[in-house]
Amino acid sequence: MNIDQRLEALAERHEALTQTVELIAVMQRDNEKRMVSLTAAVQMDAENIRALARIAEIHERRLTDIEGPQQ
Repeated sequence: MNIDQRLEALAERHEALTQTVELIAVMQRDNEKRMVSLTAAVQMDAENIRALARIAEIHERRLTDIEGPQQ
């Protein structure tokens, strides 16, 4: 393999690596967007769970008040 062939091979490898890095960068940006969406969904779920827990506590108090003191 002469120097020209080696340079051509290196140029091809360089181009392939460049394309791979660009693809990885696009994938990373997509993953970051998904992570933001997922984080927002988890936060909303947590708020909803806290709201349901408050409702359950209110209902528990109402039932306790209706039943009166336990003997």
